[in-house]
Amino acid sequence: MRILLIASAYNSMTQRVHAELADRGHEVSVELALGDEVMRDGVRRYDPDLIIAPMLTRAIPEDIWSARPCFIVHPGPMGDRGPSSLDWAIMGGAERWGVTVLQANAEMDAGDIWASTQFAMPGDSKSSTYRTEVADAAVEAVLLAVTRFADGRYRPEPLDYRRTDVTGQLRPPCRQPDRGIDWLTEPAEAVLAKLRAADSSPGVLDVLGGTEYYLFGGHPEDELRGRPGTILAHRDGAICRATVDGAVWIPQLRRRPAPGSPKTFKLPATLALGSALDGVPEVPAPPTLPPGRRTYRQISYRESGEVGYLEFSFPGGAMSTGQCRSLLAAYRHAQARPVKVIVFGPSRDFFGNGIHLNVIQAAADPAAESWRNINAIDDLVHAILTNTGQLTVAALAGNAAAGGLMLALAADQAWCRSGAVLNPHYRLMGLHGSEYWTYTLPRRVGASEAARLTEACLPVTPDAALRSGLVDHVIAGDSAAFRAQVAALAEYLVRNPAYPALLAAKERQLAAAEQNRPLAAYRAAELAVMARNFSDPHEPYAGLRRAFVYKEKPSHTPLHLARHRTHPQGPQPSRPARRLVRAGQPAAD
Repeated sequence: MRILLIASAYNSMTQRVHAELADRGHEVSVELALGDEVMRDGVRRYDPDLIIAPMLTRAIPEDIWSARPCFIVHPGPMGDRGPSSLDWAIMGGAERWGVTVLQANAEMDAGDIWASTQFAMPGDSKSSTYRTEVADAAVEAVLLAVTRFADGRYRPEPLDYRRTDVTGQLRPPCRQPDRGIDWLTEPAEAVLAKLRAADSSPGVLDVLGGTEYYLFGGHPEDELRGRPGTILAHRDGAICRATVDGAVWIPQLRRRPAPGSPKTFKLPATLALGSALDGVPEVPAPPTLPPGRRTYRQISYRESGEVGYLEFSFPGGAMSTGQCRSLLAAYRHAQARPVKVIVFGPSRDFFGNGIHLNVIQAAADPAAESWRNINAIDDLVHAILTNTGQLTVAALAGNAAAGGLMLALAADQAWCRSGAVLNPHYRLMGLHGSEYWTYTLPRRVGASEAARLTEACLPVTPDAALRSGLVDHVIAGDSAAFRAQVAALAEYLVRNPAYPALLAAKERQLAAAEQNRPLAAYRAAELAVMARNFSDPHEPYAGLRRAFVYKEKPSHTPLHLARHRTHPQGPQPSRPARRLVRAGQPAAD
C-alpha cells in the first residue's frame, strides 16, 4: 500500500512508524506539516492510498480528510481528546493509558476509531514514556488499523462516551499555570509529577536566583534535606532542590529569554547556572545503592555473578566530553573486576545519540569542544574494541543514532529491544563521523550495506538490523522483559563452554585487523575529515548544529524522506481508488 505520513516533525514516533511500515513492504513517503498548501501538494504528488499522522500539532485541511482516509495517532485511550494527553495523565497519576488511531474529521480527536491499545504507565518522564510505552502501543495500533483498512471489510467505530470501554475525556491544553510548583507547600511526589509531565517540552517555568528558567526532568532524592526551594547540591550536571518533605534532582534547564532577546536552548543545569552555583556543594553519587534508596545517578555499576552491568542514562541520549570520560572510567573499573561479561547500556530509553551538540553550541569555541568531545567518545570505543579479557555486550533498550549507535557496535555483541529505532548515519548533521565506524560497520554488514545505511539516512528497525548483521539479537517485549532477557542471555554467555574460544577468536581477529590496518589508522582517517567538518567555515556542520540546538523550523521536507518530491509518482488510474469508510457506512460493496 502507498502510505503518506504527515507529521509536525520527523521525531522518534514518526521515525518508528515510518520504519515499521516500510519494513512490512509498504511504500512510505513523508511530508512535514509546514503549511496547508504543503500538505495539499504532498497529497497531490504522492496520491496515497492512506494518510497517517503519527505526530501532528495542527489540523489536516478539510479538503484532504474529507476526500482521503486520514488516520490520526492520538496518545490517549478511547475518548481522550486534547493536545496535552500525556501531561495530564502523568500529573494525574494515571496507572494505565493508551493510544488510539482515529479517522480525521471536523472535530479534533473525535473521529471514528480504527484501533486502540492500552499499556501500564511506567512512572517515568513524558519523553521516556512517549519513546517507549507510547511508541510500542502506537505501532501496535497503527499496524492493526492498516491491516483493517487494507482488508476493506472493517468498519471503524464511532466515538461513544456511553460505552464502558471509552474512558477518556476532552481535556484542555496544559499551560504553565497548571504546571507551576509551590516549593513551600508541595511534596516531592507532586513536584516530580509536574517535572516529569513537562519533559522534554515545554518544561516547568520557575525562578532560580532571580532568573526565570524552564526546568526539565525530575528524579527523587531521599537523603538530602533543606529549606524548600533552595539548591542543596549538584552532581553530574544536575541540581538538587529541596521540597517540603525531601528533594528532587533536576538535570536540565533553559533560561527564559527576555522579549526581543536571542533564543535560548536546553543545557545541563550546572552549565546553565554557571557562577550562580558558587558555594553549592558537589555531592558525588554513591557507588552502590541499598534497597529502597532513591537518588540521581547517570552512571552505575553492579555485578551479578560473573556479569558486570554498566548502566548509564544521559538526558536526550547525548554524551558530552565529561560524560564520555566518566563512562570510560567506569568501563575501566568494570574491566578490572573479575567478571567475564560486561553488559553496557541503559535500563530503558535512549542508548545514545553521540556527541552533545547543546553543550558544544554553548562552548566558547564550539569547534574545539567538538574536537574534545569526539576524541573522548573515541577513547571509550577504543577501550571496548581492545578489551580482549572479557566479552562486552551492548544492550540497546531504546533508540540509538549516529555516534551512539557506533559506540554500541564496538561491543562484541549488540542486543536490541524490538521497539528501538536505529539511525546509523551522521550526514544530516554535516559530519563524516568517527567512533571507529569505518572499521566496525563494514565488518558487521559489509562495505556496500555500510555505504547504503550511512547515505540513505533512514531509520532502521531492529528486525532489519538483525537481518543485515547490524545487531546480533532482537528481544521482544517491554523494558522490564528486555532487562530480564538480557540478564538470562548474559548468564548463558558466561556459562557457555565456548566462552574461552570466543575470547581467543576475538584476540585473533583484533591481531589480524591490526596487521591489515591498525585501529589508529581508522581513527586518524576519520578524525582528519572530522577536523574539517568542525573547523572549515564552508562546511555545513556549524549551521546544522545551530538549527538543531535552537529547534529551528525546516523550510521544507528533506528530500530523502519525501520520495514523492524526488521520484514523483503521480496518479495511477489503473490502481483502484481507496474508498473513504466511516462509521455507519457499509464496509465493503
